[in-house]
Amino acid sequence: MEKIAFGLVMLTSTAFGQLPDNPEEYFDFWLGEWQATWEEGDGKVGKGINRIKKILDDKVILENFEITAGQSKGFKGTSISVYQTQLKTWKQSWADNQSTFYYFKGKVDGSNRIFQTETFETNAGRKITQRMVFKEIKAKSMVWDWESSVDGGETWTLNWRINYTKE
Repeated sequence: MEKIAFGLVMLTSTAFGQLPDNPEEYFDFWLGEWQATWEEGDGKVGKGINRIKKILDDKVILENFEITAGQSKGFKGTSISVYQTQLKTWKQSWADNQSTFYYFKGKVDGSNRIFQTETFETNAGRKITQRMVFKEIKAKSMVWDWESSVDGGETWTLNWRINYTKE
C-alpha cells in the first residue's frame, strides 16, 4: 500500500462563504486556534490542534498542526502560505516530521478554497494530483478534505476529512 501524506491549511473572510475584496485575505478565515477531529474507523476518533497566524508584516500565513490523539499521534507539520501579488496567486509549502514536503497553488471554487499540487509521479510510478479543499466555512467551524486524483483532476477520491471547530 502506497503512503500518501497530507497537509493542512485554512481561510477566513469577514462574510463567511463570500470572498473578501482583497485576494490577500482569501485565507484569513483560517486564522486562529482550531480543534481538529476525524473518524479513524472502528468508532475511534482522531484529534489534533492547528494554530494559524499571520507573520512577516501580516503577509504570510504560518500553520502549525499536531495530531494529539489517535493512530498517528505525534505527527506534526507546518506550512507557510502567501499571496504572490506579481503572479496573482496563492502558494503554499508544507513540511512535516515524516520528511514529507508539498508545494501547492491556491484557487477558489465557489465558496471553497483549494490548495492543489501539480501532477507528480510517486515512487510506485503512479501519477497523482493532491489537493486540500476548505469548505462549509463558518466563523467557528469548517470542513477540510484531503483528496487525490489519478486522472489529472477529472475525478477526486476523498482520503481524509477533518472537521474543524474553534471556541
